Amino acid sequence: MIDGRAPECCTLLHTPAVEDTLRTIFVRAGRSEPVSTSAIAEELDVSAPTVSIMLKRLTARGLVERTEDHLAALTPHGATHARDIVRRHRLLEAFLAQVLDVPWDEVHGEADALEHAVSPTLIDRIDRQLGHPDRDPHGDPIPREGSVLGEGWGVRLDAVPTGSRFAIERVYDRDSAALRYLADLGIHPGVRIDVTERLPFGGPLWVSVDGAAHALGEPLTHLVHGRVVA
Repeated sequence: MIDGRAPECCTLLHTPAVEDTLRTIFVRAGRSEPVSTSAIAEELDVSAPTVSIMLKRLTARGLVERTEDHLAALTPHGATHARDIVRRHRLLEAFLAQVLDVPWDEVHGEADALEHAVSPTLIDRIDRQLGHPDRDPHGDPIPREGSVLGEGWGVRLDAVPTGSRFAIERVYDRDSAALRYLADLGIHPGVRIDVTERLPFGGPLWVSVDGAAHALGEPLTHLVHGRVVA
């Protein structure tokens, strides 16, 4: 929590930049994506040298470690803080969507701005008010306090065989325009679609949503996750 002091277990003040970096590492690692300096910089829209300096600070405080291939990884201590940040972020997304009717393509940015200022007490009240939700509007799991919940992204839509019935559980939330487009097609967590055809040579994947056929390019199929069902 940002209150002008470092957490009792740390010597590093948890500024918005620190929390954004920890959350980015947590989410990218959960998606099995490379957690490189350049990838973090691109996602946070900052320079690579800025991220390098931050990673050195986090490593010195025991929150991050570097792997043999020079990627960033959270230590157990760092993962504890990252889960707390993720919990705040996703509870705020759920609150914005359910109580204030903020569209699902806007809640990520709004929660990103709010998560650094909201108090633990208010977060707990939001959690109770919403009935302790276990998912945010994009299907992302909301960690419970003290839990070690993993991300569990499931199967990505581009890996689903044709002829399969697919239950959508999560949609990656970083591309607002893509979220708006998918919502217009009726593609969101809780929906079941049929994977009907995959065109060759990098062509689109055809899916059926409530009987309507739609062609999805690779950038969109990479965002949609779930499981094959009977």
